[in-house]
Amino acid sequence: MAGLRLSWRATGLCLGLLALAACASAPAPIASHWPGSDRPPAAWDDEDAGFPLYGAPRVLTDTAPLQCVPFARSASGIEIYGDAVTWWEQAAGKYPRSNLPAPGSVLVLEGYSDASRGHVAVVTNIVSQRVIRVDQANWLNGGEISLNVPVLDVSPNNDWSEVRVWHIPGRHWGGRVYRAEGFIHNFLLASSS
Repeated sequence: MAGLRLSWRATGLCLGLLALAACASAPAPIASHWPGSDRPPAAWDDEDAGFPLYGAPRVLTDTAPLQCVPFARSASGIEIYGDAVTWWEQAAGKYPRSNLPAPGSVLVLEGYSDASRGHVAVVTNIVSQRVIRVDQANWLNGGEISLNVPVLDVSPNNDWSEVRVWHIPGRHWGGRVYRAEGFIHNFLLASSS
């Protein structure tokens, strides 16, 4: 059984490398690897199709505690300081903001635990039109760094204004819907003179 599992993984790795080679010559479409759906299954495990392509969601346990803001600033290169709840307004006129995710952009959530708190996470992969992967710090309130975390757009207008976040310890979608302000992109706007 282990040999069969290894050969399937080796086959998956080869297919992944071929797909990456194709991406080098043409822009990659936003497509789901969950056949017939823009949404992943309600729950999945390490053997499911989503993980070989993007890596399993995981929490790093051997790092010093870190808040979401310094992590996002370092990982994205976006030079904004202060509480996460202020990032969206601080980015106005300095960095492009939109409701479209892109690798390297920062997802800004408001009302993380109450209306006075926010959260920022760095987009690492676009899985489909309604699913992205993020890296983030302190989501579970222990200062931990979480990698490859799926985020699902559940907004009625498909505009990323409402999201659910994968709960790594429980291996399921979190029960709470968060309001998203949007995405801050990691290049400076030209100053107007």
